[in-house]
Amino acid sequence: MKIDARQAGRLLAAPVAVRAILLHGEDHGLIRERAAEAVRAAAGSLDDPFRIAVLDRDRHDRLEEEATALSLTGGRRVVWVREATDQLHAALARLLPGKARDAPPPGSAALIVIEAGALPARAKLRALIEAAPEAASIACYPEGGRALEGSIARMLQAERVGIDPDALGWLASRLGADRAAGRGEVEKLALYAGSGGRLTLDDVQAVTLDAAGASLEEAAFAATAGDRAAADLAIERALSEGLAPVALARALLSHLHRLRQTRLLLDGGASQSDAMARLRPPVFFKRSAQFSRALGLWSAAGLFEAAVETSRLESACKQTGAPDQVLARRHIAMLAARAAARQHRRS
Repeated sequence: MKIDARQAGRLLAAPVAVRAILLHGEDHGLIRERAAEAVRAAAGSLDDPFRIAVLDRDRHDRLEEEATALSLTGGRRVVWVREATDQLHAALARLLPGKARDAPPPGSAALIVIEAGALPARAKLRALIEAAPEAASIACYPEGGRALEGSIARMLQAERVGIDPDALGWLASRLGADRAAGRGEVEKLALYAGSGGRLTLDDVQAVTLDAAGASLEEAAFAATAGDRAAADLAIERALSEGLAPVALARALLSHLHRLRQTRLLLDGGASQSDAMARLRPPVFFKRSAQFSRALGLWSAAGLFEAAVETSRLESACKQTGAPDQVLARRHIAMLAARAAARQHRRS
């Protein structure tokens, strides 16, 4: 059966009614996190060798043997399968009765927790799990927007740490798609705040803005404000600190989207202060002047065109053998030159 995101937390916290859980999708960090949650709930820990059998790709042939073994110390056994593919279909089909009335009593058989990558709907393994009433299929895709904010808030709440709404929105916009990396940032913030503490926007920015990230942000703001010298310096600093050009493209897309969102509000009659105040997260106060200057240089259509070109940059940077750093430098220079030309025409 399929389990949606709203039901996943409840099932993973108490997986007594299922025999197998399939975790699949593109967010490998979230898959591992949810797998660990299910294993811990069923076995009481993640490292009990008598109750937990971990099967990596080279041990998949032991699935049936491990799933039918008895626990030597009592309690429910867990078989934790990693890097699963459709090759597990036959063995798993023999372990799942297929009909609820044939299933063993809830919680009595070993729990099989399966980690897989992105599986299409036609994949045999996914189809088998989704058709079995005693099994659960949970899709794990990168979170964004409100969903990501909710996950961050729950992680911090578990550490007894509060966070201001503007800080939460800003942090969600900064975290990438990697759940494991995101959790690492949240844990760092929780350690900074301490149990019972509360995080402000200044706290979050001070802890999470690394040198490379700050340089990337400066490159985006300076380029759209027409400051070629500052943009060139910032992109060189970011690249020297190991930042991938793809990350630049993604940061630029986010920045261009926020500029266009604000520009459309201005075109609709809103004042600049009101339009900027609606942004979530808000513009960092040190960047407000550059953001305001860019708003005066770009039309909504121009920002849309720049976003399309930046999407092409991202695709080009992903091509094997592409001169991605050269492409990134050229793109920043192009945006800065375009903005500077508009500034010159206005003066």
